[in-house]
Amino acid sequence: MPEKRSAGSTILKMILSNALAVGVIVIVLFMFIPLPTVAIDIAMVLNLALSFVILLTVIYMKRSADFTSFPRVVLISTLFGLAINISSTRNILIHPVTGSGHMPGQSEMVQAFANIVAGDKVLIGFIIFIILIVVQVLVITKGADRVSEVTARFTLDAMNNKMFTIQNQMNSGSITEEEGELKINQLRQEIDFYSAMDGSSKFVSGNVKAGIFITVINLIGGIVTGTMAGASINEAMNSYARLTIGDGLMSQLPSLLLSFSTGLLITGSNDGDLLTDQLKSQFSASGTVYAIVGGTLAALGLAFHNGATAVLVPVGILFIVVGSRLMRKKTQEEAEQSAAAAQAGDASQKGAGSEEISPVVKLDELSLEIGYALIPLVDNEKGAELLSRIKRIRREAALDLGLVIPSIHIVDQMELSPEEYSFKIRGIEAGRSRLKLGHFMCLNTGNVPRNRELAGEKTKDPAFGMDAIWLPDSKRMEAEKAGYAVIDAPTIIATHLTELIRRNASKILSRQSVNAILEEIKKSNPVVVDEVTAGDHKFSYGEIEAVLKNLLEEQVSIRNMVIILETLGDYGKITRDPWTLTEKVREALGAQICQQYADENKVLHVMSLSQSFAQKILEHRADMPGKGPVAAFDPVDGRNFISAMSSAVAAVRERNYLPIIMCPSEVRRLVKASTELEMPGIIVLSINEVMAAAPNIKVESLGEINGW
Repeated sequence: MPEKRSAGSTILKMILSNALAVGVIVIVLFMFIPLPTVAIDIAMVLNLALSFVILLTVIYMKRSADFTSFPRVVLISTLFGLAINISSTRNILIHPVTGSGHMPGQSEMVQAFANIVAGDKVLIGFIIFIILIVVQVLVITKGADRVSEVTARFTLDAMNNKMFTIQNQMNSGSITEEEGELKINQLRQEIDFYSAMDGSSKFVSGNVKAGIFITVINLIGGIVTGTMAGASINEAMNSYARLTIGDGLMSQLPSLLLSFSTGLLITGSNDGDLLTDQLKSQFSASGTVYAIVGGTLAALGLAFHNGATAVLVPVGILFIVVGSRLMRKKTQEEAEQSAAAAQAGDASQKGAGSEEISPVVKLDELSLEIGYALIPLVDNEKGAELLSRIKRIRREAALDLGLVIPSIHIVDQMELSPEEYSFKIRGIEAGRSRLKLGHFMCLNTGNVPRNRELAGEKTKDPAFGMDAIWLPDSKRMEAEKAGYAVIDAPTIIATHLTELIRRNASKILSRQSVNAILEEIKKSNPVVVDEVTAGDHKFSYGEIEAVLKNLLEEQVSIRNMVIILETLGDYGKITRDPWTLTEKVREALGAQICQQYADENKVLHVMSLSQSFAQKILEHRADMPGKGPVAAFDPVDGRNFISAMSSAVAAVRERNYLPIIMCPSEVRRLVKASTELEMPGIIVLSINEVMAAAPNIKVESLGEINGW
């Protein structure tokens, strides 16, 4: 017995866990398997209850698009109703009837509805039934179908504009990335919902048409079946007409509720307010409306001199009372608002004596100012291609540098030339350039033969300073065939912004950014964060910021924050000098740093400083407040140093290699500081950094640099 109970409970659990699949299969079987009358009655009651549940769910749904399962619910409930209708038709035709009283074997629900609507007057019942069908087909179902089609079309048409608006809000900083993603997901949900509703409304209209056809078949088939069973034509028509009315009403009433639910849902809004709250707010906006309506009804009642007066006058008085109460309530609310506004005005006047404006005027972290001719690049109606590019730039910067770039506020600046743009960091201009709308910037990257070079207005690529030309749109195909790299306006700005962000990453980093980074790292590595910020040798945000800025100045990614913090924790007890700590962090990140400069074969091509040259540089070390260690050469030694480094770099570049200098860690910062103005593209690595990259990175020496 226990084993049988266990097996039974297992089967029951399996059925319950797959209730939807089982239910759909049962619904399909209803169409083919004869059901007992009791089962048909239960199914009719369930179908009616389900229709009411759907209707009430729609009424209490805040956003139409939140009812994402509605299109599939419509399909399943439609199939369920048709299955019941088919089973009921089969039951009516299987059990012939010859009388007009209670009909054994027939559905009790069908007979009950037939008696309520028709009673002994079959013709009246048919008229009411036909009126219900006409109302459902021509008013509710057709209207819902049309609204669904129009809503789906306009929703899809507005998708791009809405998407670009959200992206613009994200880029301008008015909403966070999380809020933006939530809005985008809601928009996609809304699009999917209305697209599906456009098709599901066809199920509802098809269900109505099928119900009409089944009703006709019921009547004709019933008359034929009854006469074959020995009843007269009048008896058969009277009996089966009543059953047809009852069966038709039992099938069309749930269908009517479903059609009404569909229309109600599609015409609903997505502002997050319940329908009842909307009606309460909107219909109580003005009490004058009710007072006028009440006066009109009362006047009509006094004008009529019959029984209508007894109805019109009391109802009119009721409307007048309601309108008066609403007007008094609104007057009271306006008085309270005026008092609150006056109180606020007094408070502001009291505060105005000591301080008229806020002591802090907020400055945008990052801003892109554009001339009015460039506004179409960020206009939603024109595609706003630049907005999506900026979002991609911020994401790529986070992956490349490990620094989350603040939102870039885009503003039109009348002081700029129409085709000019300017990128600012905390109000300080970091870069500026000018475009030529209607033209493409074409770069000759070495792939254009001399005999195919095109004539155009000469310019410079704003990101890297390469020679380029402007060509009109009509010559784009010609330029591409010739081998030019053709760049459009959004790409020019995006590439320039990317390079400006990389060069100025250390300026973008703030202590607030450091705090956000540490909070994020603490979620997965709380020990290392606590060691650095709460240990015996804890660092302040400013000290951590100084090390990270030093790394970003040389475009070293700070994405591997765990190693950076572990290194600070290891050496924080020895020194607090940010430059020394930076060198130790660089050594810990040696593999990462060397990998970004190695070629595809993981070979690092370097020029080495001779030992004597390195010693000479070290002898000239001087610590500058705020700038760290530098090589303080006299004029003669300075010229000799620059000459030696320039010759070495030129020789490396002639061989198409990156200018990488390898030197002892003690002088690495001195060499970098002494060359960053004269030769900003030089990469200076310490021997310890290169050794940390072994054995994954191999080193090939291109020669040795000797000085004095």
